[in-house]
Amino acid sequence: MHDLWRLVSQFKGRIFLALLFLVLAKVAVVSVPLSLKRIVDELSRPEQIAALPVVLLVGYALLRFASTLFNELRDLAFSRVTQHTVAAYAQNTFAHLHALGSRYHAQRRIGGLLPDIDRGTSGIAFLLGVGLFTLVPTLLEIGMVGAIISARYSYWYTALLAVTFLIYCGFTLFFTARRTIHQRRVNRLDSSAKSLLADSLINYDNVKYFTNEKLESSRFGGIMDHWIEAAVANQKALFLLHVGQSAIIALGVASVMLLAGQGVLTQQMTVGDLILINAYVIQICLPLNALGFVYREAKDALVNAEKLFQLLREKPEIDDPPGRPALHATHGEVTFENVNFGYEATRPILHNVNFRVPAGGTVAVVGGSGSGKSTLARLLLRFYDVGSGRVLIDGQDIRSVSAKSLREAIGVVPQDTLLFNDTIAYNIGYGRNGATMEQIIAAAKAAHVHHFIDSLPQKYETPVGERGVKLSGGEKQRIAIARAILKNPPILIFDEATSALDTQSERAIQAELDQLAHNRTTLVIAHRLSTVVGAHEILVMERGRIVERGTHSQLLAHGGIYARLWQLQERTEATAQPDGTVQLMK
Repeated sequence: MHDLWRLVSQFKGRIFLALLFLVLAKVAVVSVPLSLKRIVDELSRPEQIAALPVVLLVGYALLRFASTLFNELRDLAFSRVTQHTVAAYAQNTFAHLHALGSRYHAQRRIGGLLPDIDRGTSGIAFLLGVGLFTLVPTLLEIGMVGAIISARYSYWYTALLAVTFLIYCGFTLFFTARRTIHQRRVNRLDSSAKSLLADSLINYDNVKYFTNEKLESSRFGGIMDHWIEAAVANQKALFLLHVGQSAIIALGVASVMLLAGQGVLTQQMTVGDLILINAYVIQICLPLNALGFVYREAKDALVNAEKLFQLLREKPEIDDPPGRPALHATHGEVTFENVNFGYEATRPILHNVNFRVPAGGTVAVVGGSGSGKSTLARLLLRFYDVGSGRVLIDGQDIRSVSAKSLREAIGVVPQDTLLFNDTIAYNIGYGRNGATMEQIIAAAKAAHVHHFIDSLPQKYETPVGERGVKLSGGEKQRIAIARAILKNPPILIFDEATSALDTQSERAIQAELDQLAHNRTTLVIAHRLSTVVGAHEILVMERGRIVERGTHSQLLAHGGIYARLWQLQERTEATAQPDGTVQLMK
């Protein structure tokens, strides 16, 4: 709430103006029954007047218009405050999500996260707009009407209104608290349904592979069945709340009007007084009903905003305070010193890893799945911090420099290139913010993808589809290479950059990777040993430890794990057909 007030307080002038219009609107509303009473009393004695009370009639009309005008001016003055605050929360949430670490994003479910954010921002908009400008004016109106009735009429009227108000508030608080339980359940099931929907659509191909459309529909239907029951229970609770509130108001109005009617019969009050009290009772009861609505909806808004506030309280795993010095990557030498690491404390991944990638040199890391080789890339990019030891670039511990400057110095060509659902030009240009079209085309030419792009009807403005689904694996890899060329970093990471490609595509792209790595410090994470033959040093990892190291020829001569892997892959490639397919060995 402190952050909410900090955002709102930037508009103190608009808030003051909106509150001024609010007070003027309520003064006009409260004055309408007084004007109406005066008109009725004047017209009830026609023998005492020579003409219609034109001034009173015009004044009555102007008061009604003024109440509407001031309410609209209030909303207009406060509109920028509400919209700015909602937009700021949305933007802060977006930035916060990108600030959170890889561990958080590995656990979150995007389908459930998006509706939580949407409901949260909508809840904040309600609390600021309808909530504030219904709660405050309602209390103000009730107070003003109560004061007028107390000053002009018997205290019994005030007592009846006060009892009605207290019973109404108690009933509303109790039943709204009960209904909140149902609202939370509805929200939880709604998020679960959207998570399943997003996950199923992301895995569209898998659903088709295994013809599990009915299974997916059944899973989604199961959640929706529970959602229906929760929504109906929520509506039942809302029904009891509404009927109870209306009954309390009806009893209060009936009590006050019976008392006023008795006063007219005994000639203690005029017909104008009866109309005045009736107008004020309605004027109190309608806002009272609105107050119940606002309280109920405000509780719903707070429930909806809970997940958003919880998300904003989530602390980034990587400590990167502002003002931290930038990395000075003058040569680009990378060093891992006695590095130990585990994604979980009970499951260590790396054990005492030591190696150095000299400036402009290439070090390749090979090993089986789960050996920890890809973890080295994540630590170098500082997606995670080491458990112990250090990772250095040109002698600087990467924990002592800003994460932004660190990642600006490193280019990555990953195994699975995911592209934005935008144009080819946008995805290549993402490597350097503000790159010109000439620079984008030059990078595409260097990655040998320009000819393919130029053959497309829309050329560089061709949409690639969600996650780049409109392009082949080799085409996406070349765009990733062009993006890295455009970034022009001193340090490169190839994280199994060709393992998802067929042999023919791999050989074509490997030459481009070799050209990109020329005179750059390069860490290659590889599955296929044929891609690392020319590395200055090859590290063989097994169960998080470096068990062999040396050049390709040295490791073959050693006759260890690397030599056995090389022989195995040679036998596999020897069975490959000319078209790049593989003949299975019998």
